[in-house]
Amino acid sequence: MPELPEVETVRRGLAAVMTGERLALVQNHRANLRIPLPEGFAARLTGQRVLKLERRAKYILARMEGGPIWLIHLGMSGRMTILPKGHNQPPLGKHDHVVFEMGSGVQVRFNDARRFGLMTFIEGAPEDHPLLAGLGPEPLGSDFTGAVLAAALKGKKTPIKAALLDQRVVAGIGNIYACEALYHAGISPKRSAHLVQGERADKLVGAVKDVLQAAIAVGGSTLRDHKQPSGELGYFQHHFAAYDREGGACRVCAAAKSAKQPLIKRMVQSGRSTFYCAVHQR
Repeated sequence: MPELPEVETVRRGLAAVMTGERLALVQNHRANLRIPLPEGFAARLTGQRVLKLERRAKYILARMEGGPIWLIHLGMSGRMTILPKGHNQPPLGKHDHVVFEMGSGVQVRFNDARRFGLMTFIEGAPEDHPLLAGLGPEPLGSDFTGAVLAAALKGKKTPIKAALLDQRVVAGIGNIYACEALYHAGISPKRSAHLVQGERADKLVGAVKDVLQAAIAVGGSTLRDHKQPSGELGYFQHHFAAYDREGGACRVCAAAKSAKQPLIKRMVQSGRSTFYCAVHQR
């Protein structure tokens, strides 16, 4: 599933062509994705101007000039593709479920082979919507600090890796970036979450922010389905220090010229692969 950097990359790509533009035509070619589209979905959006595109966790929120907030989740395989004005547009594909045409002539297609994505409307305050209520702080926000993380982890006896994936603790982090952040913070993914306090919590927050910002800078990670709206792939997978590097040398230990030269290990936690160094991650 796309994590925060991939969703933020998509948001930025869409914002460049949609902000301030009117949706001249909206067409949905099926009535449902993961959940049914709202009644009159296409008609309610057609003719409206997009004021702003925001992100909350792994959701994109489009604030519309004359109506509710349009909420988008990419699911496992959802992609937004931008076709520029004057582009020789190919025929709609089998999984091009929703098409948006801007007044500028730019076309945006939502393609979702597995249909785990969703689109719906938020009629009231976003924080009260069932999909957004209860989410933890944004990891790149100023209110996500070591003290805030430590307080959220207090009393949690689950492994810290599992706690980072809990969207109530911190929003938007998935398996890839949890592995990378723990590696850079030098914290074992097996450590009980309630023990990540003080300096450890500060280091982990710093690592989370650094890893996410670095991933966003190169368009996220492309492992299966993620592409930027322009069609380009993300490139952060070329910078992985731990994730998907089972059997590779630990770069931290090598840089420290440690007597031990461990290899990256893999284990399964909560049904997901975790990659880590058993020496420098404690």
